[in-house]
Amino acid sequence: MSDRITLSGLRAEGHHGVYDFERERGQDFVVDAVLEVDLAPAATSDDVADTIHYGELAERLVAVVGGEPVNLIETLATRLAEVCLADSRVRAATVTVHKPQAPIPHEFADVAVTITRRRP
Repeated sequence: MSDRITLSGLRAEGHHGVYDFERERGQDFVVDAVLEVDLAPAATSDDVADTIHYGELAERLVAVVGGEPVNLIETLATRLAEVCLADSRVRAATVTVHKPQAPIPHEFADVAVTITRRRP
């Protein structure tokens, strides 16, 4: 399938990380999500009910980032992909979690984990 909905650069504060100070202070995380979904029904009907409402998706993803802390952004990315796949119309989801304030003692541009999960 070549139809996709992309939500890029969604920023939310979370308390994820392996260090106590990351969990106490919190930091920004940036999420990109690409959903593979058949967009033909929405294109035909011109009705938002026939597609994935990206505003509602953003709210659900922000709730996960701001929710229960995890140690690894791999775990966070998996939870976010599960949110994307909760809608049965989504065939696959690719989620990237960026951790721009990762505790690295060197100058860096980005740290990110990308996962893809497909519906069986």
